[in-house]
Amino acid sequence: MNAILIKLFATALTLSQVTTRPDAIRTQFDPAKDGPEVVQLLRDGCAHMRKAFDIEDINLDDLISTAMEDPKAVAGESKLLHGLDIGELNTSYKQFCKGENPANSPFVARDVIEFYNKAVTDLPDANALKTLRLPGATTILDERGKRFSETFEPNGRRIAVPIGEVPALVQKAFIAAEDKRFLTHHGIDERGVIRAFIGNLASPGRPQGGSTITQQVVKNLSVGDDVTYERKIREMIVAARAERVMTKPEILGLYLNGIYLGRGAYGVEMAARSYFGKSVRDLSVAEAALLGGMPKGPNFYNPDRYPERARERRAYVLTRMKEEGAITEAEMNTALAAPLGLAPLERLRQDAGFHFVDHLTREARTLAGLDSLTAGAYTVRSTLNAGLQEATEGILQESLSRYEASTGRARYEGPEANLADAVRRIEAAAPAPEPAPAPAPEPAPKGRKGSRQAKAVKPPGPKPAWQRALETARLPLYDVHWPAAVVLSTGGQAGVRVGLADGRVASLNPGAARGRLSPYDVVRVKLSEGKGAPRADLRIRPQVQGAVLVMENRTGRILAMAGGFSYPLSQLNRVTQSVRQPGSTLKPVTYLAALNAGLQPNTLVMDARVTLPPIGGVGDSWSPKNYEGGGSGPTTLRRGLEHSKNLVTAQLLKGGIAEKAPASLQKVCDIALEAQLYAECERYYPFVLGAQPVRMIDLAAFYAAIANEGQRPSPYGLESVTQGEKVLYQHADRPPARIGSADRVAFYQLKSLLQGVTQRGTAAALARFSPFVAGKTGTSEDENDAWFSGFTNEITIVAWVGYDNADGKRRTLGRGQTGGHLGVPIFAQVLQAAWANGVAKTPLSGPSPEAKPLIADAAIDLRSGSRVSGGGFIEHFRLSVDGRLADTRFRLVPQEQIYAMRPDGDQDGDAMEGGLPGENPGRAPDEAPDSDRFDPFGNLFGQSEPRPQSEPRPYVRRAQPIQPPDPVWPGARSRSPFGDDDEYVRRPRRRDPDYPFGDDPTY
Repeated sequence: MNAILIKLFATALTLSQVTTRPDAIRTQFDPAKDGPEVVQLLRDGCAHMRKAFDIEDINLDDLISTAMEDPKAVAGESKLLHGLDIGELNTSYKQFCKGENPANSPFVARDVIEFYNKAVTDLPDANALKTLRLPGATTILDERGKRFSETFEPNGRRIAVPIGEVPALVQKAFIAAEDKRFLTHHGIDERGVIRAFIGNLASPGRPQGGSTITQQVVKNLSVGDDVTYERKIREMIVAARAERVMTKPEILGLYLNGIYLGRGAYGVEMAARSYFGKSVRDLSVAEAALLGGMPKGPNFYNPDRYPERARERRAYVLTRMKEEGAITEAEMNTALAAPLGLAPLERLRQDAGFHFVDHLTREARTLAGLDSLTAGAYTVRSTLNAGLQEATEGILQESLSRYEASTGRARYEGPEANLADAVRRIEAAAPAPEPAPAPAPEPAPKGRKGSRQAKAVKPPGPKPAWQRALETARLPLYDVHWPAAVVLSTGGQAGVRVGLADGRVASLNPGAARGRLSPYDVVRVKLSEGKGAPRADLRIRPQVQGAVLVMENRTGRILAMAGGFSYPLSQLNRVTQSVRQPGSTLKPVTYLAALNAGLQPNTLVMDARVTLPPIGGVGDSWSPKNYEGGGSGPTTLRRGLEHSKNLVTAQLLKGGIAEKAPASLQKVCDIALEAQLYAECERYYPFVLGAQPVRMIDLAAFYAAIANEGQRPSPYGLESVTQGEKVLYQHADRPPARIGSADRVAFYQLKSLLQGVTQRGTAAALARFSPFVAGKTGTSEDENDAWFSGFTNEITIVAWVGYDNADGKRRTLGRGQTGGHLGVPIFAQVLQAAWANGVAKTPLSGPSPEAKPLIADAAIDLRSGSRVSGGGFIEHFRLSVDGRLADTRFRLVPQEQIYAMRPDGDQDGDAMEGGLPGENPGRAPDEAPDSDRFDPFGNLFGQSEPRPQSEPRPYVRRAQPIQPPDPVWPGARSRSPFGDDDEYVRRPRRRDPDYPFGDDPTY
């Protein structure tokens, strides 16, 4: 039996059952026994069809005979039934519809039954449609309540509305256009099916459907939209069953909420908003008719591209509405004359904030109890600053690309796309649309002598094919903020030239892609505007990754979040879903513990070799080193942090926080745990240098706590979730949690120290911003991670750069690629973007009212930490319980040790007995020294100051015994695996060729 004839008979068997016995549709027949029953069903179905057509006074026999005997159909021009013998089809019709028993019947019941049985296996349950909840599009608003983006499942950009809220006029428009017998049929309109079949058989043009609204619901929401006989069979059965378990309004509601209507909109409510900027309840007759005509072909009748087609389709729907009595003739005429009235085409493609939207989805699940933001049409109010978000992503992408280009690591791996095929198709198709008519000439200025004649504006020409191809291209890196450009020429006298989306042509510096570009390649570029044509530099997608977070200090509101270079390339959010070694950005925790223990910013600490014994006698001892090698001798606590000295941080564990190093480490861990940097602290010494990986979002919350004098905010991005008028979730404003392991004084002193990092230390590149910012650089072992964490009064910004190591391989950024080199520039640009997008710019605030009574300011020599009488650096000191300034300068480095290191007396024989560097002899410790006296020991406290002219000869170091180094326990490491980032203070070491000792003196 002919394969097509088998499928036609199986379809006819289905149609016969759903029209003659919808209560008892059989989905399985016995091929050996049920042949006679199938024959009878086919005959009953044909008889039913004849009666249905008799209602309209149409002779079905004449219709079919005309179709069968049409010369075009017989000649085989129709591709619909290609391979079918029309004579066999005609014979079969006579057998089942005319009661004849032809000897040459092609019908074989077994073949039809076997195909039918297989087609209806595992039919969907029609009852599922009754309880089906359509996925919806959730609108995400930024902090100002403006639409930022939408999130929805594929084919799910809709806002479902109850059928009772859809005006009767709109309902009638769709019924008139799509299914005029919807209210009377039982799921299948047999007359529509036969009409479509005959029309398709006789005409080889655009196929007709014949599906009812119920069938379209089943196709779209249940059985799928495969263009097969099997799908049609399943569709008819499920549609007939749906009509028995659902009411007509329920079916129509599913249809109106589920149908695709163009402009990316599913359902009448989303379509009304997309096309006309209003709700479906506010549509006019003309607008309802336009939407009612769209299901037949949303692309074919697209009013944006084909307005005339859209008007013709609207006119058809209006005519049908008038015929059905839905509108009057006057209403029809008014609507026919109405303009299309389309709202501007909304930009539907989100191009920023994808990692943040993912984060919102997780917060909605954990905080609001919503399984999915796409389960319904929600409105989500977020904390996002939209302008800052887009700027942050662009800054990160440009910075990562520049890093790889500057280090020679950039590798061109081909274009993002090639439009050659699309350009050829456009050029071969119809001519480009005619340009818009020229604007009216500008009138000549009035009231002036010698007024020039009106100057006509030259109309724009038609868009070239490459520009039209670029406009419609769907590029894979849809969130990359560099402009896309099409390569138009690859060399020669004109050089490499590219076309931009706005139609301009620019010369391109191809960089690493030189000689590897082809015509119509799509590449990303950085534009340089100037006189004449723009210039473009190629931008290559980097392999290195990065992340940035911007958060409000007081509230924890996330203003911007860039979780990686590009969301399409990696959905991993490196702000919240990964942990990395923070390097020296964790050092403030140790300094906070030291300040809370009573040390002052001018407390002297030995920047010298130190070895700490194993904790509990188990494991290895620890001997860290500074990033640049050796130490610089006694230095203040402030300068130790400003210049990120590893040895100073390690020395603080030896009595600076607690008496013993393990107890000091425990206090550091206590602060880290209370600050929620970690769920548990790994108790080993390298922890204080950032050995334990941390999440960026937790690190940001700690730095915000420093800005708040110990009040740690809880970061969040979700403000509220509503559905219609119902509030499903509202963020509860809670005060930040107090980090009680350190007091406000310690936090304020730490903030001052971190401000010094930006003034003089490893982040001195931020010196011009230092009145407003404080922060800390960080670099992990072998420059695998580069960080900067900083804050203003209002916000905290954390930036990280590094290579992903999910494959188990750790890849270095390269020697010298530190937090100060990579993280600081990103921070600076994001900071300026924040100020440009509404974040206040205020000088760092002084101590809070609670801390101020416990702090005294005094001038000191910045290098030695000694008190001066004026003109020095204003330091913030903790007051003791009796209200006096607590002097801890020599708590860790005794005076005697400093004296033992003092140089010879000056030319007048003053050996400064009883005095210290920067102090006058005989003065009490809390008295101000002579401010203009040159500090002969300045070289012990960092880089030496220029020698004043009043001192004609240099001081020489008196030979002094040097203290033996700390003992080295078995297993001590000679090198710290945790680097640091003091490249801004690194200086060449002077070497005396006659120096008799080793290469690495302690001081």
